[in-house]
Amino acid sequence: MIAVEDLNVIFGHGESAIHAVQDVSFRVGEGESFGLVGESGSGKSTVLRAIIGLNPDWSGIVSVDGQAQRHRREKAFFKRCQMVFQDPYGSLHPRHTVDRILAEPVAIHGLGDADRRIERILREVGLGPRFRFRFPHQLSGGQRQRVAIARALILEPRVLLLDEPTSALDVSVQAEILNLLKRLRTERGLTYILVSHNLSVVAYMCDRLAVMNRGRVVEEMSVADLRRGEAAQDYTRQLLRASQGYDRTAADSFRDFA
Repeated sequence: MIAVEDLNVIFGHGESAIHAVQDVSFRVGEGESFGLVGESGSGKSTVLRAIIGLNPDWSGIVSVDGQAQRHRREKAFFKRCQMVFQDPYGSLHPRHTVDRILAEPVAIHGLGDADRRIERILREVGLGPRFRFRFPHQLSGGQRQRVAIARALILEPRVLLLDEPTSALDVSVQAEILNLLKRLRTERGLTYILVSHNLSVVAYMCDRLAVMNRGRVVEEMSVADLRRGEAAQDYTRQLLRASQGYDRTAADSFRDFA
């Protein structure tokens, strides 16, 4: 469903240029959930933004559903591929009701029957029609993220890109959103790419994952290997150890991987 080959993203020019993503390659099968993990600043979100077309300054090959993508996406692309952002407080227009937020993509793509689509998708994400005419400030963080998921799914895409979709939420709400995403993937046959620094979330949501460090993929592994703590690279082993919680002895032994 998704193929990324030799993806490079550079911000800036000359001596101040930052090579944010370097020669990244991976493939995601139809219906698979694939994780991208690594420290903050490792390039995970930049990869997603290149795939979805929010960052047009990239080189390499990005293919979605068998179609190689240009730097500027055609409108039809967004019916197949949508994205859910990290911050539900920032991704929704504060002066638009839920109804208007969900009606806008329906109108843009000329789908029609907006009322039925909006009511159905609100039920699917666990909100229901009573939330339809509320504003984002009248919703909790978890409810806002459900609206963001509804906005992504109302076009009935085949691919969902998830950029830390629960990191801005309380722990109990995180579990609810993850369970929702897992159910929707099964019911709709969706393909996911999930960006997270939380290895527990990736172990719960994904089938395979790629570990990134300083813009590069250093290792691909299965979730079964992740759960067993079986990593081939020193950086991945250090990341696994760090995910187990703060340990001063362990922290003192950590090193910087250039």
